[in-house]
Amino acid sequence: MARELSPRDIAVLKKVAPECEGLECAGSKAPYRSILPPLSNHYAKNEEDFRSRISALDADDLEYLLSLIKTGEESLGCVQPHYMTVFLDVIAEKMGKERAQEVMSIYSMWNEC
Repeated sequence: MARELSPRDIAVLKKVAPECEGLECAGSKAPYRSILPPLSNHYAKNEEDFRSRISALDADDLEYLLSLIKTGEESLGCVQPHYMTVFLDVIAEKMGKERAQEVMSIYSMWNEC
Protein backbone atom coordinates (compact mmCIF):
# COMPACT_ATOMS: atom_id res chain seq x y z
CA MET A 1 0.00 0.00 0.00
CA ALA A 2 1.71 3.20 -1.21
CA ARG A 3 1.88 6.08 1.20
CA GLU A 4 3.61 9.39 1.67
CA LEU A 5 6.16 9.30 4.43
CA SER A 6 4.93 11.00 7.57
CA PRO A 7 7.17 13.14 9.77
CA ARG A 8 7.53 10.12 12.08
CA ASP A 9 8.53 7.90 9.12
CA ILE A 10 11.14 10.44 8.07
CA ALA A 11 12.50 10.66 11.62
CA VAL A 12 12.86 6.86 11.77
CA LEU A 13 14.50 6.78 8.33
CA LYS A 14 16.93 9.53 9.36
CA LYS A 15 17.74 7.62 12.55
CA VAL A 16 18.77 4.51 10.58
CA ALA A 17 20.20 6.41 7.60
CA PRO A 18 21.42 9.80 8.82
CA GLU A 19 23.16 10.34 5.49
CA CYS A 20 19.76 10.31 3.74
CA GLU A 21 19.37 13.76 2.21
CA GLY A 22 16.54 13.32 -0.25
CA LEU A 23 13.44 11.21 -0.01
CA GLU A 24 13.52 9.65 -3.46
CA CYS A 25 15.13 6.62 -5.04
CA ALA A 26 18.29 7.58 -6.90
CA GLY A 27 17.56 5.06 -9.67
CA SER A 28 13.85 5.46 -10.34
CA LYS A 29 13.46 9.01 -8.97
CA ALA A 30 10.27 7.76 -7.27
CA PRO A 31 9.63 9.05 -3.75
CA TYR A 32 10.30 6.70 -0.88
CA ARG A 33 7.08 5.14 0.34
CA SER A 34 8.57 2.95 3.08
CA ILE A 35 11.53 2.83 5.44
CA LEU A 36 13.07 -0.64 5.16
CA PRO A 37 13.43 -0.90 1.35
CA PRO A 38 15.50 2.29 0.98
CA LEU A 39 17.53 1.37 4.04
CA SER A 40 18.37 -2.07 2.70
CA ASN A 41 18.76 -1.11 -0.96
CA HIS A 42 20.43 2.31 -0.79
CA TYR A 43 22.10 2.91 2.56
CA ALA A 44 23.19 -0.32 4.27
CA LYS A 45 26.55 -1.49 2.99
CA ASN A 46 26.09 -5.08 4.09
CA GLU A 47 24.26 -7.24 6.62
CA GLU A 48 26.46 -6.09 9.52
CA ASP A 49 25.83 -2.45 8.70
CA PHE A 50 22.09 -3.11 8.33
CA ARG A 51 22.03 -4.84 11.75
CA SER A 52 23.81 -1.91 13.34
CA ARG A 53 21.36 0.56 11.84
CA ILE A 54 18.22 -1.41 12.79
CA SER A 55 19.61 -2.06 16.28
CA ALA A 56 19.80 1.71 16.80
CA LEU A 57 16.00 1.89 16.87
CA ASP A 58 14.45 2.04 20.31
CA ALA A 59 11.43 -0.04 21.36
CA ASP A 60 8.97 2.72 20.38
CA ASP A 61 10.43 3.03 16.88
CA LEU A 62 10.44 -0.73 16.40
CA GLU A 63 6.87 -1.00 17.64
CA TYR A 64 5.88 1.77 15.22
CA LEU A 65 7.61 0.00 12.33
CA LEU A 66 5.95 -3.31 13.22
CA SER A 67 2.54 -1.62 13.34
CA LEU A 68 3.13 -0.29 9.81
CA ILE A 69 4.17 -3.75 8.63
CA LYS A 70 1.02 -5.29 10.11
CA THR A 71 -1.26 -2.80 8.35
CA GLY A 72 0.61 -3.16 5.06
CA GLU A 73 1.75 0.45 5.07
CA GLU A 74 5.42 -0.57 5.35
CA SER A 75 6.43 -2.52 2.27
CA LEU A 76 8.64 -5.55 2.70
CA GLY A 77 8.52 -6.60 -0.95
CA CYS A 78 11.81 -4.95 -1.93
CA VAL A 79 13.77 -6.03 1.15
CA GLN A 80 16.26 -8.68 0.07
CA PRO A 81 16.10 -11.99 1.98
CA HIS A 82 19.55 -11.64 3.58
CA TYR A 83 18.54 -8.27 5.05
CA MET A 84 15.16 -9.61 6.09
CA THR A 85 16.90 -12.37 8.03
CA VAL A 86 18.88 -9.75 9.93
CA PHE A 87 15.73 -7.70 10.59
CA LEU A 88 13.93 -10.79 11.90
CA ASP A 89 16.88 -11.61 14.18
CA VAL A 90 16.80 -8.11 15.67
CA ILE A 91 13.02 -8.30 16.15
CA ALA A 92 13.36 -11.70 17.86
CA GLU A 93 16.10 -10.37 20.15
CA LYS A 94 14.33 -7.14 21.10
CA MET A 95 10.64 -8.03 20.85
CA GLY A 96 10.41 -11.81 20.94
CA LYS A 97 10.30 -14.73 18.54
CA GLU A 98 6.51 -14.56 18.16
CA ARG A 99 6.73 -11.01 16.78
CA ALA A 100 9.52 -12.06 14.41
CA GLN A 101 7.43 -15.00 13.18
CA GLU A 102 4.50 -12.68 12.57
CA VAL A 103 6.70 -10.40 10.44
CA MET A 104 8.09 -13.44 8.59
CA SER A 105 4.55 -14.53 7.71
CA ILE A 106 3.83 -11.10 6.27
CA TYR A 107 7.14 -11.06 4.38
CA SER A 108 6.38 -14.48 2.91
CA MET A 109 3.23 -13.07 1.30
CA TRP A 110 5.29 -10.57 -0.75
CA ASN A 111 6.47 -12.15 -3.99
CA GLU A 112 8.11 -9.27 -5.78
CA CYS A 113 9.39 -5.74 -5.46
